[in-house]
Parts: sequence; structure tokens; C-alpha cells
Amino acid sequence: MIPLDQLKVQIFADGADKASMLALNARPYIRGLTTNPTLMRNAGVANYRSFAREVLAEIKHKPVCFEVLADDFAVMERQALEIASWGDNVFVKIPVTNTRSESSSALVGRLADAKVKVNVTALTTLAQVRQVAAALNPTTASYVSVFAGRIADTGADPVPVMAQAVHILRGNPNAQLIWASSRELLNIFQAESIGCPVITLTSSILDKLAMIGYDLAQYSLDTVRMFHDDALGAGFSL
Repeated sequence: MIPLDQLKVQIFADGADKASMLALNARPYIRGLTTNPTLMRNAGVANYRSFAREVLAEIKHKPVCFEVLADDFAVMERQALEIASWGDNVFVKIPVTNTRSESSSALVGRLADAKVKVNVTALTTLAQVRQVAAALNPTTASYVSVFAGRIADTGADPVPVMAQAVHILRGNPNAQLIWASSRELLNIFQAESIGCPVITLTSSILDKLAMIGYDLAQYSLDTVRMFHDDALGAGFSL
């Protein structure tokens, strides 16, 4: 198994707790940070603009991705331009469609042509990847977030999809695929094996990084001891 410090895939931290984001930013293996409205709501963020500016006052040298809030493309565009103005390291997250399933490709194209760095998010199909790839300006840095974890949630294997997405985006030297909505540590090595440039990990997965390469026989013993200790602690008897 490849050690963490030898991986080519870049790890981005996914979350919305300011203290956690700043702590993760200090770790050299965290190469960028992402968030979204759901994570911010769950974290109790009250003012989006203030939260973002406070984060960006501390995180200046790694990519940070903030998402538009609107469902109307004209309003999305206005919001995207404001978000992009918050910092040179900001990538604006644009959902692949609005809630009416209307493609955002035209908006993505306009923003990329205007040198706005975008992170097109919530993709799950190769058709969406092809459409987004065609819209992106190859002279503007961008990310394309394919939700591999949500593909897996449906019982489908995300690895072939992600591998093909890597191939599709090879024609754009400034567009990087993100393995998004990760579910487990294994996803890091799956992303590495297909040449996916970036993977996002939530704190619950980042907390398990110390388990990489852990001895499986010892892990078995740890598990047996846990079951035994919990049985005693619960006072179970037969």
C-alpha cells in the first residue's frame, strides 16, 4: 500500500467548521478545502459571506471552494462573480444543473471565459462530464466534481466511471477531476490507481488516516477485545 506522503492524488478537506478547516489547512497533506450549503447549515453557519471571508482571511495559499446559492442562472452568475472576487484562491462551485434539471453548461462556459475559476459539482454521469468538459475554457483553472460516493450508493461501481472521466478531461490541461462524496479510506487508493488528481474527504474519513496500513491481525484482535469489553460493560449474562 502506498504511504500517504507518496500519493499523487491531492487530498481536499470537505467541511464547514471554521476551526476544523483552519486546523486542516495547517496540515501539509491537505492541498485544498471545499464546502457546500448543506455542510454549512449542519455546522450552524449563520452568515455565508462573513463565514467565507473569515476562512479566506486565514487560508490564502490553497484552493478553497464555495458554492452559489441560487437556482436561477442569472442570479447564479451574479453570485459567482461576487464569490470569485473574495480571493485568488477561490473556486466557485456551480451545480451541474438547477433544480429543474436544466444544464448549467452555458453559465459554466461564460464564467470560465471570464476567467472565473469554477468547480462544477454534483455530477454523476459521463454524459454530464462530457458536457461540462466541452463548456470549460482550457485557459482557466477548473475542477469537475463527480460524486463517486453517490454512484456507489446506488450499487454501481464508481471506479470505471471515474477512470473514464479522467480520460475525458485529459484534453483540458487546466481541468482537474475531483473524486467527490467519498465514503471510505479505500477511495483514496482507488482514485490514485486511476490517476484521479483530487479527492475530497470529510473529517470522519480524515480521522481514519492513521489506519492506513494498520496490521489486519491486530485489527482483528482489537475488534474481539472491543466486543468482549462491551459485553462486560453492558453487564450481559447468559
